[in-house]
Amino acid sequence: MKRTIAILGVGSTYFTRGIVESLITKGGEWEVRLVDIDPQCLEVATLLSQRLVEAYDAPVQISGSLDRRDVLAGADAVVSTIGVGGRRAWEKDVAIFRQFNVYQSTGDTYGAGGVSRALRTIPPLVEIARDIERLCPNALFINFTNPMTVNVWAVSKTVPSVRTAGLCYGVTAYQHRLASMIDLPWDALTCRAIGVNHFTWITDLSYQGESVWPRVRKAMTAQGSALRNPFTWELFRMFDAYPCVGDGHICEFIPGWQGEGAYYGKTFGTTLHSFEGYAAGFDVVAAQMADQAYGRAPILKRADNPDDQDAFRDEDLFIDVLNAAMGQDAIMRTVNLPNVGQASNLPAGAVLEATTLINGDGFQPLCFGNLAPGITAILLRILGTQALTVEAALQADRKLALQALVAGETVRTEAEAERMMDVILETHREYLPQFFA
Repeated sequence: MKRTIAILGVGSTYFTRGIVESLITKGGEWEVRLVDIDPQCLEVATLLSQRLVEAYDAPVQISGSLDRRDVLAGADAVVSTIGVGGRRAWEKDVAIFRQFNVYQSTGDTYGAGGVSRALRTIPPLVEIARDIERLCPNALFINFTNPMTVNVWAVSKTVPSVRTAGLCYGVTAYQHRLASMIDLPWDALTCRAIGVNHFTWITDLSYQGESVWPRVRKAMTAQGSALRNPFTWELFRMFDAYPCVGDGHICEFIPGWQGEGAYYGKTFGTTLHSFEGYAAGFDVVAAQMADQAYGRAPILKRADNPDDQDAFRDEDLFIDVLNAAMGQDAIMRTVNLPNVGQASNLPAGAVLEATTLINGDGFQPLCFGNLAPGITAILLRILGTQALTVEAALQADRKLALQALVAGETVRTEAEAERMMDVILETHREYLPQFFA
């Protein structure tokens, strides 16, 4: 039976091609409706998707629209990969805060960059959810747009009738890495994880009913200083759980790591993991997508690309989750959902990324009971800050945004918070008119 999916924000160089190709190769028969407010981005995505369909000779129909309201009716699923302001706005979210001695690896989740991105992203996502409620109320709304936690939280709070789930491949990717580290197949491991997106803790990892943490600790000791992400391993030693997804993201949640030279003598985004180089790579991908879309370059299937064959990506998580939610084989994956009992000692309704059973009946997150005191202490601080961020965006409330910056320990003083907020508003003024009304 043919199903219908609408993908919003197909100008994304990170998600669009992978999601479409996963639908073509593993999804069966689909009508895929592509949406972007930028005509050029939409044209490239539509032509590229049509060429992919032809290359695979797949039973998939592709169409495009500049207005989501023209294509949402009758959709079985809706996917958001929108980025308000595009790549240029994201790059500014990293660059503008260096004057405050805040150096970010990614700048899309928490702290300065996370607050800035949330303020301009939450209102459009809520409007999308309201359109879904009106035009395709039974559709599954899958969000990939960052900052993940606050986006899903805001949508779930304001439009609770829409089935909303946030997906990020990070935990499963790290399950792959840990499995490789101890020479076990990743899918033979049982993984239980809970936290917030980009700082989720694998609390249990077992093989045939036996914990593999002793093997992981042995491998950790053997590799010593050769291990990447040293702070991640420090947290593992201290908290007896493995935090995901790498120091670049995790250190944005922990005060003290983002100053110049603060990360073991290096600086995020400059001397460690050049952000400018990373961001420029997406412009290269955009050019490659255009070349393939217009026939200037041949279509390269993922199976024919040696760099992609063995990697686990967001599109792999997406198609597994989508197929399971549509009634195929049930799976267990981490999903971002409101807390309805996943963690007894964390706020109800707060969005948690946790291991979840996914099947034709929907999403059933596991119950972890009371989390360990140390992990709870960290998450309570983060969730409190994210709750302020959600309300600041929903209410266009400058004072709540200032509180989020101080509560998250991004800044120390009122004066710093006020100056940082001025920079955010002036930089992204065209996307934040509600703060100037």
